Amino acid sequence: MVIQQERARAEPRLARVASPDKRANKIIVNVVLVLIAIIFLLPMAWLVLASTDPAATLVVHIPQGLTIRNFREVLTSDQTFRALGNSLVLSFGTALLTLVVSVLAAYPLSRYQSRFNKPFLYTVIFGTCLPITAIMVPVYALFVTLNLVDSTLGTILFMSAAALPIAIWMSKNFMDSIPISLEEAAWVDGASAMRALRAIVLPLMRPGLSVVFIFTFISAWGNFFVPFVLLLSPDKQPASVAIYSFFGQYGSVDYGPLAAFSFLYAVPVILLYGAIQKLMGGSGALAGAIKG
Repeated sequence: MVIQQERARAEPRLARVASPDKRANKIIVNVVLVLIAIIFLLPMAWLVLASTDPAATLVVHIPQGLTIRNFREVLTSDQTFRALGNSLVLSFGTALLTLVVSVLAAYPLSRYQSRFNKPFLYTVIFGTCLPITAIMVPVYALFVTLNLVDSTLGTILFMSAAALPIAIWMSKNFMDSIPISLEEAAWVDGASAMRALRAIVLPLMRPGLSVVFIFTFISAWGNFFVPFVLLLSPDKQPASVAIYSFFGQYGSVDYGPLAAFSFLYAVPVILLYGAIQKLMGGSGALAGAIKG
């Protein structure tokens, strides 16, 4: 009896002591995570250091003297502000149009059962696998025929169409998490389907809408290939294309202004992410809506 009591008291202590294998695995995981963090932080460190270095190179090093000359060189209306303004128009227009169309397309897929739902969703998934470079030749020919080359609106329409497959898939998954019983109660009170969508579904899936919007915005913000092909005028090209001007002929690169421009190029996305974080806390509305 005494031996059994001693064993019972010793078992919790043994459970709290990690086995050598678990400790080794934990150390390996931590080392791998640190290496991954270093891989991601090194480019960011170069960006910050090179933007304030008067003699910036491709090597990451502490500058001998700090300067704002690189920022002064790129802070011009022709080189930076116009390009960033074009990027905002393209990205915001693409994200807003994609969000509206994806919600309207996801609503019947989520709320109405049909034998065409699965084939349509499989087609949507297939659309996400198509590389954009594979369809740019016929797209360019179509734009020439429709006289949409060098058109900001035409570029927004194409970028929205390219982002729609993944946006529809994401919107449907977010919409599936909202109980249809809430809409049925609104239908009983005489609300139409579109009114129920606008007054009930959209407020409850606000975090999901934020995810779709910022995902599409960032994808359009960093898109280089599509604006480079479809927008020919320098005054219409976004910052993702304007950054190409820092790469000179014969491999010469002006690293200081390039880092400063890249730093300014990243600021709007960071500000958008910080602003939209407030909307991500709206998931509690659903929990309160289905009580009782």
